[in-house]
Amino acid sequence: MSERRPYPSDLSDEAWELIRPVITAWKARHPSVSGYAGRYDMREIVNAVLYQTRTGCQWRYLPHDLPPVSAVYYFGVWRDDGTTETIHDLLRWQVREHHRRHADPSAVVVDSQTIRASTNAPADTTGLDPGKKSPGRKRGIATDTLGLLIAVTVVAASVHDNLIGTALLDAVAAAAPSVRTAGVDAGFKNTVVAHGAGLGIDVEVVGRGAGARGFTPLPKRWRVEQTFGTLMLHRGLVRDYEARPASAVSMIHRSMVDVLTRRLTRTATPTWRDPPS
Repeated sequence: MSERRPYPSDLSDEAWELIRPVITAWKARHPSVSGYAGRYDMREIVNAVLYQTRTGCQWRYLPHDLPPVSAVYYFGVWRDDGTTETIHDLLRWQVREHHRRHADPSAVVVDSQTIRASTNAPADTTGLDPGKKSPGRKRGIATDTLGLLIAVTVVAASVHDNLIGTALLDAVAAAAPSVRTAGVDAGFKNTVVAHGAGLGIDVEVVGRGAGARGFTPLPKRWRVEQTFGTLMLHRGLVRDYEARPASAVSMIHRSMVDVLTRRLTRTATPTWRDPPS
């Protein structure tokens, strides 16, 4: 690692050891993807990826004391070959083991979030959410009862929650066959319930009480809302800046890798606010 002042987004020694075996094994199979032939340390490349994920800056605006975007393009290769998701899943299993849970969950919570997209996003990948009257894209996620990500999808905001729900249930069934129950909100209709039944998953609609007013945390479902809030600590997710939905999915996985390494090393996630003097 080069001698420089660390950024808050940098991996600690303990966090780097959690993902180093995967990165080292991958690098051994791909000695010079970026063409720099080992000029930059892989830990520094990961630090640059996490810096961009955390701050939301454009890639070409990376600080000069981090590797340049031409050397950091591993993030695109890791997106396409599944390495980012592999690292994420390995860390998730470790967090679940730390909480004395089985590697795969038996229950998930599903929800979607409409987010505005930048002008960089092609028009055919965005749309208007008719319910929220908001343009952009929708993020659909499924989490376990610890708030850990099991499945994610990014589509145009005009896509109905039913399609998002069925896609997420398919992804959950493939990633965690042990799942038997799923909690959803009232935006997901009977189509999702029936689809879940076909997969052996009992889908339960968790709605607000009759007299509920304002924000009310709902049983089971509050975990997925918490995950959305935690992801928003990464400024790259406040708006969807990605041209490709696949890159938006990868951004979510990269952000969760940051969250999981901090949970495993018991390191607080810094907020956007400056620390008190």
